[in-house]
Amino acid sequence: MSWEKTLDQYGELIEAQLKQFLDETIQNAKEYHPFIENVYNDLAEYILRKGKRLASTSTLLVYKGYTGKIDERILQVCVGIELYRHAILIHDDLVDMDKTRRGGPTLHTKFINSYNPYNERFGDGTSVFTGNIAYALATRAIMTSGFSMDALEKVLLLTFEGYRAVNESQILDLLFEFKDVTVEEWTAMAGNRASSLFQVTLLTGALLGNAPETDLDTLTNAAENMGFSFDIQDDIIDSFAPKEEYGRSPCLDISKNKKPLHVIYALNSKDPSKSQALKCLLGKQFLNFGEVDLARKLLRESGGLDAAKAVSKKHAQQAKAYINQTSLDSEVKEFFSSFITYIEDSLEWYK
Repeated sequence: MSWEKTLDQYGELIEAQLKQFLDETIQNAKEYHPFIENVYNDLAEYILRKGKRLASTSTLLVYKGYTGKIDERILQVCVGIELYRHAILIHDDLVDMDKTRRGGPTLHTKFINSYNPYNERFGDGTSVFTGNIAYALATRAIMTSGFSMDALEKVLLLTFEGYRAVNESQILDLLFEFKDVTVEEWTAMAGNRASSLFQVTLLTGALLGNAPETDLDTLTNAAENMGFSFDIQDDIIDSFAPKEEYGRSPCLDISKNKKPLHVIYALNSKDPSKSQALKCLLGKQFLNFGEVDLARKLLRESGGLDAAKAVSKKHAQQAKAYINQTSLDSEVKEFFSSFITYIEDSLEWYK
Protein backbone atom coordinates (compact mmCIF):
# COMPACT_ATOMS: atom_id res chain seq x y z
CA MET A 1 0.00 0.00 0.00
CA SER A 2 1.32 3.48 -0.87
CA TRP A 3 2.09 5.92 1.92
CA GLU A 4 -0.79 8.14 0.74
CA LYS A 5 -3.33 5.31 0.93
CA THR A 6 -1.98 4.38 4.36
CA LEU A 7 -2.50 7.95 5.55
CA ASP A 8 -6.04 7.97 4.14
CA GLN A 9 -6.94 4.61 5.68
CA TYR A 10 -5.72 5.32 9.20
CA GLY A 11 -6.57 9.01 9.01
CA GLU A 12 -10.25 8.09 8.57
CA LEU A 13 -10.17 6.10 11.82
CA ILE A 14 -8.67 9.05 13.65
CA GLU A 15 -11.12 11.54 12.11
CA ALA A 16 -14.10 9.48 13.27
CA GLN A 17 -12.75 9.47 16.84
CA LEU A 18 -11.88 13.16 16.58
CA LYS A 19 -15.36 14.10 15.39
CA GLN A 20 -16.96 12.19 18.26
CA PHE A 21 -14.70 13.96 20.78
CA LEU A 22 -15.43 17.39 19.30
CA ASP A 23 -19.20 16.72 19.15
CA GLU A 24 -19.18 15.93 22.87
CA THR A 25 -17.15 19.06 23.56
CA ILE A 26 -19.61 21.21 21.59
CA GLN A 27 -22.53 19.72 23.51
CA ASN A 28 -20.89 20.62 26.81
CA ALA A 29 -20.20 24.15 25.57
CA LYS A 30 -23.85 24.53 24.56
CA GLU A 31 -24.83 24.25 28.21
CA TYR A 32 -22.44 27.04 29.15
CA HIS A 33 -23.10 29.89 26.67
CA PRO A 34 -24.37 30.08 23.06
CA PHE A 35 -21.37 32.08 21.88
CA ILE A 36 -18.91 29.59 23.37
CA GLU A 37 -20.83 26.90 21.52
CA ASN A 38 -20.22 28.89 18.31
CA VAL A 39 -16.51 29.10 19.12
CA TYR A 40 -16.29 25.33 19.56
CA ASN A 41 -18.19 24.78 16.33
CA ASP A 42 -15.68 27.00 14.52
CA LEU A 43 -12.79 25.18 16.18
CA ALA A 44 -14.24 21.81 15.10
CA GLU A 45 -14.73 23.00 11.51
CA TYR A 46 -11.13 24.25 11.41
CA ILE A 47 -9.69 20.99 12.77
CA LEU A 48 -11.87 18.70 10.66
CA ARG A 49 -10.99 20.29 7.32
CA LYS A 50 -9.64 17.67 4.96
CA GLY A 51 -5.98 16.95 5.57
CA LYS A 52 -3.48 14.11 5.70
CA ARG A 53 -3.46 13.72 9.52
CA LEU A 54 0.27 13.03 9.27
CA ALA A 55 1.02 13.86 12.91
CA SER A 56 -1.60 11.64 14.51
CA THR A 57 -1.25 8.86 11.93
CA SER A 58 2.48 8.74 12.69
CA THR A 59 1.62 8.15 16.35
CA LEU A 60 -0.89 5.46 15.43
CA LEU A 61 1.49 3.65 13.07
CA VAL A 62 4.42 3.65 15.48
CA TYR A 63 2.15 2.20 18.17
CA LYS A 64 0.89 -0.43 15.72
CA GLY A 65 4.47 -1.10 14.65
CA TYR A 66 5.34 -2.19 18.19
CA THR A 67 2.08 -3.78 19.36
CA GLY A 68 0.62 -5.15 16.12
CA LYS A 69 -2.80 -3.65 16.92
CA ILE A 70 -4.98 -0.55 16.97
CA ASP A 71 -7.30 0.04 19.93
CA GLU A 72 -9.61 2.73 21.29
CA ARG A 73 -6.93 3.96 23.67
CA ILE A 74 -4.43 4.89 20.96
CA LEU A 75 -7.16 6.44 18.82
CA GLN A 76 -8.04 8.69 21.76
CA VAL A 77 -4.38 9.67 22.13
CA CYS A 78 -4.32 10.45 18.40
CA VAL A 79 -7.23 12.83 19.01
CA GLY A 80 -5.00 14.56 21.53
CA ILE A 81 -2.14 14.73 19.03
CA GLU A 82 -4.39 16.37 16.42
CA LEU A 83 -5.61 18.92 18.97
CA TYR A 84 -2.02 19.55 20.06
CA ARG A 85 -0.95 20.17 16.46
CA HIS A 86 -3.87 22.50 15.78
CA ALA A 87 -3.26 24.50 18.96
CA ILE A 88 0.14 25.31 17.44
CA LEU A 89 -1.34 26.07 14.00
CA ILE A 90 -4.00 28.45 15.39
CA HIS A 91 -1.35 30.62 17.05
CA ASP A 92 0.99 30.28 14.06
CA ASP A 93 -1.73 31.51 11.68
CA LEU A 94 -2.36 34.49 13.92
CA VAL A 95 1.28 35.55 14.29
CA ASP A 96 1.91 35.11 10.55
CA MET A 97 -1.31 37.03 9.74
CA ASP A 98 -2.39 34.23 7.40
CA LYS A 99 -5.91 34.47 6.03
CA THR A 100 -6.47 30.88 4.91
CA ARG A 101 -5.65 27.36 6.06
CA ARG A 102 -6.52 24.27 4.00
CA GLY A 103 -9.03 26.04 1.80
CA GLY A 104 -10.87 27.94 4.53
CA PRO A 105 -10.37 31.03 6.68
CA THR A 106 -7.98 30.90 9.61
CA LEU A 107 -9.69 31.11 12.99
CA HIS A 108 -8.79 34.70 13.75
CA THR A 109 -10.07 35.69 10.28
CA LYS A 110 -13.25 33.71 10.83
CA PHE A 111 -13.89 35.33 14.20
CA ILE A 112 -13.44 38.80 12.69
CA ASN A 113 -15.67 38.11 9.69
CA SER A 114 -18.43 36.19 11.46
CA TYR A 115 -18.91 37.87 14.80
CA ASN A 116 -17.37 41.30 14.99
CA PRO A 117 -16.61 42.58 11.50
CA TYR A 118 -13.42 44.57 11.06
CA ASN A 119 -12.47 44.32 14.75
CA GLU A 120 -9.06 42.70 14.65
CA ARG A 121 -8.58 42.82 18.42
CA PHE A 122 -11.66 40.67 18.92
CA GLY A 123 -10.65 38.16 16.27
CA ASP A 124 -7.04 37.96 17.39
CA GLY A 125 -7.88 37.71 21.09
CA THR A 126 -10.54 35.04 20.59
CA SER A 127 -8.09 33.08 18.45
CA VAL A 128 -5.42 33.18 21.17
CA PHE A 129 -7.86 31.85 23.75
CA THR A 130 -9.20 29.20 21.37
CA GLY A 131 -5.67 27.96 20.68
CA ASN A 132 -5.18 27.65 24.43
CA ILE A 133 -8.45 25.71 24.68
CA ALA A 134 -7.28 23.33 21.93
CA TYR A 135 -4.13 22.63 23.94
CA ALA A 136 -6.17 21.98 27.09
CA LEU A 137 -8.45 19.62 25.14
CA ALA A 138 -5.39 17.81 23.80
CA THR A 139 -4.17 17.16 27.33
CA ARG A 140 -7.61 15.95 28.40
CA ALA A 141 -7.91 13.57 25.44
CA ILE A 142 -4.55 12.01 26.25
CA MET A 143 -5.24 11.84 30.00
CA THR A 144 -8.58 10.06 29.50
CA SER A 145 -7.33 7.53 26.94
CA GLY A 146 -7.11 4.62 29.39
CA PHE A 147 -3.37 3.95 29.35
CA SER A 148 -1.54 3.49 32.66
CA MET A 149 -0.67 6.64 34.57
CA ASP A 150 3.04 5.81 34.32
CA ALA A 151 2.82 5.71 30.52
CA LEU A 152 0.66 8.84 30.35
CA GLU A 153 3.05 10.76 32.58
CA LYS A 154 5.88 10.10 30.12
CA VAL A 155 3.72 11.14 27.14
CA LEU A 156 2.48 14.31 28.81
CA LEU A 157 6.01 15.32 29.80
CA LEU A 158 6.96 14.76 26.17
CA THR A 159 4.14 16.99 24.91
CA PHE A 160 4.87 19.69 27.51
CA GLU A 161 8.52 19.82 26.41
CA GLY A 162 7.52 19.72 22.74
CA TYR A 163 5.05 22.56 23.18
CA ARG A 164 7.62 24.69 24.98
CA ALA A 165 10.21 23.93 22.29
CA VAL A 166 7.95 24.78 19.35
CA ASN A 167 6.94 28.07 20.96
CA GLU A 168 10.61 28.95 21.47
CA SER A 169 11.21 28.26 17.79
CA GLN A 170 8.27 30.46 16.81
CA ILE A 171 9.73 33.33 18.81
CA LEU A 172 13.02 32.97 16.93
CA ASP A 173 11.22 32.64 13.60
CA LEU A 174 9.49 35.95 14.34
CA LEU A 175 12.74 37.56 15.49
CA PHE A 176 14.46 36.50 12.26
CA GLU A 177 12.08 38.72 10.28
CA PHE A 178 13.88 41.70 11.81
CA LYS A 179 17.55 40.70 11.60
CA ASP A 180 20.17 39.02 9.47
CA VAL A 181 20.29 35.28 10.12
CA THR A 182 23.07 32.72 9.86
CA VAL A 183 22.66 29.09 8.81
CA GLU A 184 23.61 28.10 12.37
CA GLU A 185 20.82 30.25 13.83
CA TRP A 186 18.28 28.80 11.41
CA THR A 187 19.40 25.27 12.33
CA ALA A 188 18.93 25.98 16.03
CA MET A 189 15.46 27.41 15.38
CA ALA A 190 14.33 24.60 13.07
CA GLY A 191 15.51 21.96 15.52
CA ASN A 192 12.63 22.98 17.76
CA ARG A 193 10.01 23.39 15.01
CA ALA A 194 8.93 20.48 12.78
CA SER A 195 11.59 18.29 14.39
CA SER A 196 9.92 18.83 17.75
CA LEU A 197 6.50 17.87 16.37
CA PHE A 198 7.84 14.68 14.78
CA GLN A 199 9.55 13.76 18.06
CA VAL A 200 6.29 14.17 19.98
CA THR A 201 4.28 12.14 17.48
CA LEU A 202 6.73 9.27 16.96
CA LEU A 203 7.83 8.94 20.58
CA THR A 204 4.25 9.03 21.86
CA GLY A 205 3.46 5.95 19.81
CA ALA A 206 6.70 4.31 20.90
CA LEU A 207 6.24 5.00 24.62
CA LEU A 208 2.67 3.73 24.64
CA GLY A 209 3.67 0.73 22.51
CA ASN A 210 6.40 -0.27 25.00
CA ALA A 211 9.18 0.14 22.44
CA PRO A 212 12.64 -1.06 23.47
CA GLU A 213 14.64 1.62 25.27
CA THR A 214 17.28 1.59 22.54
CA ASP A 215 14.62 2.41 19.93
CA LEU A 216 13.62 5.62 21.72
CA ASP A 217 16.95 7.30 21.01
CA THR A 218 16.91 6.01 17.43
CA LEU A 219 13.39 7.35 16.84
CA THR A 220 14.39 10.69 18.37
CA ASN A 221 17.17 10.95 15.79
CA ALA A 222 14.84 9.84 12.99
CA ALA A 223 12.25 12.45 14.01
CA GLU A 224 14.84 15.22 14.18
CA ASN A 225 16.06 14.48 10.66
CA MET A 226 12.52 14.08 9.31
CA GLY A 227 11.67 17.46 10.76
CA PHE A 228 14.60 19.22 9.14
CA SER A 229 13.93 17.61 5.76
CA PHE A 230 10.21 18.39 5.92
CA ASP A 231 10.76 21.98 7.09
CA ILE A 232 13.13 22.79 4.23
CA GLN A 233 10.83 21.18 1.66
CA ASP A 234 7.81 23.08 2.99
CA ASP A 235 9.67 26.39 2.81
CA ILE A 236 10.78 25.69 -0.77
CA ILE A 237 7.18 24.89 -1.69
CA ASP A 238 6.16 28.32 -0.37
CA SER A 239 8.56 29.98 -2.82
CA PHE A 240 8.13 27.79 -5.88
CA ALA A 241 4.76 25.97 -5.90
CA PRO A 242 2.03 27.60 -8.03
CA LYS A 243 -1.08 28.84 -6.24
CA GLU A 244 -3.25 26.25 -8.04
CA GLU A 245 -1.17 23.48 -6.47
CA TYR A 246 -0.55 24.91 -2.99
CA GLY A 247 -3.68 26.98 -2.46
CA ARG A 248 -1.65 30.04 -1.47
CA SER A 249 0.11 32.83 -3.31
CA PRO A 250 3.81 32.02 -3.85
CA CYS A 251 6.64 33.71 -1.97
CA LEU A 252 4.55 34.63 1.07
CA ASP A 253 7.54 33.99 3.33
CA ILE A 254 9.63 36.44 1.32
CA SER A 255 6.86 39.05 1.42
CA LYS A 256 6.81 38.72 5.23
CA ASN A 257 10.61 39.07 5.46
CA LYS A 258 10.93 35.51 6.74
CA LYS A 259 14.29 33.75 6.46
CA PRO A 260 13.89 30.10 5.44
CA LEU A 261 17.11 28.20 4.74
CA HIS A 262 17.13 28.62 0.95
CA VAL A 263 16.72 32.38 1.41
CA ILE A 264 19.54 32.53 3.97
CA TYR A 265 21.86 30.71 1.59
CA ALA A 266 20.85 33.10 -1.21
CA LEU A 267 21.45 36.15 0.97
CA ASN A 268 24.95 34.84 1.67
CA SER A 269 25.68 34.32 -2.02
CA LYS A 270 29.18 35.02 -3.32
CA ASP A 271 27.52 37.32 -5.85
CA PRO A 272 26.63 40.48 -3.86
CA SER A 273 24.44 41.84 -6.65
CA LYS A 274 22.07 38.86 -6.33
CA SER A 275 22.03 39.09 -2.54
CA GLN A 276 21.22 42.79 -2.68
CA ALA A 277 18.49 42.28 -5.28
CA LEU A 278 16.84 39.64 -3.08
CA LYS A 279 17.07 41.92 -0.04
CA CYS A 280 15.06 44.52 -1.95
CA LEU A 281 12.19 42.02 -2.26
CA LEU A 282 12.20 40.82 1.34
CA GLY A 283 9.33 42.27 3.33
CA LYS A 284 7.64 43.77 0.27
CA GLN A 285 3.96 42.91 0.58
CA PHE A 286 1.90 41.89 -2.42
CA LEU A 287 4.70 40.84 -4.75
CA ASN A 288 3.53 41.05 -8.36
CA PHE A 289 4.16 38.29 -10.91
CA GLY A 290 7.35 39.88 -12.15
CA GLU A 291 8.73 40.21 -8.62
CA VAL A 292 7.83 36.59 -7.81
CA ASP A 293 9.64 35.46 -10.95
CA LEU A 294 12.63 37.61 -10.03
CA ALA A 295 12.75 36.21 -6.49
CA ARG A 296 12.72 32.65 -7.83
CA LYS A 297 15.43 33.50 -10.38
CA LEU A 298 17.65 34.96 -7.65
CA LEU A 299 17.11 31.94 -5.38
CA ARG A 300 18.17 29.64 -8.21
CA GLU A 301 21.12 31.61 -9.58
CA SER A 302 22.55 32.43 -6.15
CA GLY A 303 22.77 28.73 -5.33
CA GLY A 304 20.40 29.13 -2.39
CA LEU A 305 17.83 26.68 -3.72
CA ASP A 306 20.33 23.93 -4.53
CA ALA A 307 22.15 24.34 -1.21
CA ALA A 308 18.93 23.98 0.79
CA LYS A 309 17.85 20.98 -1.30
CA ALA A 310 21.13 19.25 -0.52
CA VAL A 311 20.63 19.76 3.22
CA SER A 312 17.06 18.45 3.03
CA LYS A 313 18.17 15.35 1.11
CA LYS A 314 20.97 14.69 3.59
CA HIS A 315 18.48 14.73 6.48
CA ALA A 316 16.05 12.54 4.52
CA GLN A 317 18.72 9.90 4.02
CA GLN A 318 19.67 10.00 7.69
CA ALA A 319 16.03 9.75 8.76
CA LYS A 320 15.50 6.62 6.64
CA ALA A 321 18.64 5.04 8.05
CA TYR A 322 17.46 5.60 11.62
CA ILE A 323 13.96 4.27 10.89
CA ASN A 324 15.46 1.09 9.48
CA GLN A 325 17.54 0.61 12.63
CA THR A 326 14.43 0.32 14.82
CA SER A 327 12.50 -2.85 15.62
CA LEU A 328 9.29 -1.47 14.10
CA ASP A 329 7.50 -3.97 11.87
CA SER A 330 8.26 -3.95 8.15
CA GLU A 331 4.93 -2.33 7.15
CA VAL A 332 5.54 0.71 9.33
CA LYS A 333 9.18 1.00 8.30
CA GLU A 334 8.07 0.94 4.67
CA PHE A 335 5.49 3.68 5.30
CA PHE A 336 8.00 6.07 6.84
CA SER A 337 10.71 5.26 4.30
CA SER A 338 8.26 5.88 1.43
CA PHE A 339 7.03 9.13 2.93
CA ILE A 340 10.57 10.40 3.51
CA THR A 341 11.52 9.41 -0.04
CA TYR A 342 8.54 11.41 -1.29
CA ILE A 343 9.82 14.50 0.55
CA GLU A 344 13.25 13.93 -0.94
CA ASP A 345 12.00 13.36 -4.50
CA SER A 346 9.52 16.25 -4.42
CA LEU A 347 12.39 18.72 -4.08
CA GLU A 348 13.12 18.13 -7.76
CA TRP A 349 9.70 19.47 -8.74
CA TYR A 350 10.92 22.95 -7.96
CA LYS A 351 13.74 24.19 -10.17
